[in-house]
Amino acid sequence: MNNLDGNLISIIIVAGISLFLAVFLVVILKRKRKSYEKCDFDELTGEEFEEYCAYVLEYAGFESVEITKGSADRGIDILAEKDDITYAIQCKCYGTNIGNHAIQEAYSGKGIYDTDVAVVLTNSYFTRQAIEDAKKLHVHMWDRDKLIELRDNH
Repeated sequence: MNNLDGNLISIIIVAGISLFLAVFLVVILKRKRKSYEKCDFDELTGEEFEEYCAYVLEYAGFESVEITKGSADRGIDILAEKDDITYAIQCKCYGTNIGNHAIQEAYSGKGIYDTDVAVVLTNSYFTRQAIEDAKKLHVHMWDRDKLIELRDNH
């Protein structure tokens, strides 16, 4: 076997491995998408809810969707962009209405991450105080209805 044959075999092997990895990745992503499509988001842990919200945002046309990391997230769970507008998003998966502390975290995180818009995204709704504070601070409140709309209408 000459050197040319050896190079051709190497190229074929690399191409085969690349194709296998690409197919594997597509299968994994489709499985994840199907599991989220059927998901009861009320049953998710906080971290799972953040992942679910990131999936929903991507599905709704947001770009550069990035989940921040744990306790170092500085009050923001997801960073995203749509139509040249940047978003700092605080996710809350609660069985009760969301209070004004989440509004304050999102407002603060917007400044820290230097984004255009602060959002609190929840599977629930907001308390009266949270609604009042959000209006004053210009924080967007995306409640359960908005989450379902994002999930179902795109």
